[in-house]
Amino acid sequence: MDDHEQYARLFNELDSEAFITLGLLLAGAIVLIIASQRGLNWLANRLHGPIRFRVFALVPLTRLLILITALAIAVPIVIEPSLRNMVTLLGAIGLAIGFALKEYVSSLIAGVVSAVELPYRPGDWVNIEGTYGEVKHVGMRTVEIQTPDDDLVAVPHLKLWDSAIYNANNGGASLQCVASFYLHPEHEGGWVRQALRDVALTSAYLTFDKPIIVVAEEKPWGTHYRIRAYPVDPRQQFLFVTDLTVRGKAILSDAGIRPALLPPEMLMDAQGAGRT
Repeated sequence: MDDHEQYARLFNELDSEAFITLGLLLAGAIVLIIASQRGLNWLANRLHGPIRFRVFALVPLTRLLILITALAIAVPIVIEPSLRNMVTLLGAIGLAIGFALKEYVSSLIAGVVSAVELPYRPGDWVNIEGTYGEVKHVGMRTVEIQTPDDDLVAVPHLKLWDSAIYNANNGGASLQCVASFYLHPEHEGGWVRQALRDVALTSAYLTFDKPIIVVAEEKPWGTHYRIRAYPVDPRQQFLFVTDLTVRGKAILSDAGIRPALLPPEMLMDAQGAGRT
């Protein structure tokens, strides 16, 4: 049996009635999708609270159900519904789905690896490809990260294979914070270093069982100081850095120490310096 005969047995002979039926089926599916989307959106916009978002969630689900139903009706019209043809069709569909979902499957495998290696766990503060925040949930396919701006970002475990995972506290309460100061070069470095250390020591958010380090680095435009210290709780990191910055700036200003005037080409380096 040649290929032509095999394809002839796979597909039905389509006459004008079959084309009309398929056209009506396609038109009906389009009308139902448009009507359901507009109707559900209209209903959701007149509701309040959690039920409003549940109705919005029905929009893509309803569209999917309509498409699956239309496809289930159309397939027997185009393809002869025999056991051999169904096995051939399902095999082709399975192969196509396998290629389409290879990254999904890879994320599931990476999820199993993450459960063993523990690169992150709930409560960790991580940075994955520029997304920084607290891990809220580790699922089978994704890790959910809540950013400081209160956005919930779902990052696939697939990033484990080719991306660096920065974990700030690694399952513990120790998370180092950095507060930066950019000062004019004309000042007494020893006094500034001690003053910034005292600022950290008097912070209400400081944990005393971790070291306080003041790092100074001379630049062409001035001196860059960094306070490296640890808050009591990782969730206090932004309050801690703000406290160090505001009080440190006030003390330096009262002492008459001027801030550095950064040249335009140095501004981006200054903005990217340090990590909180």
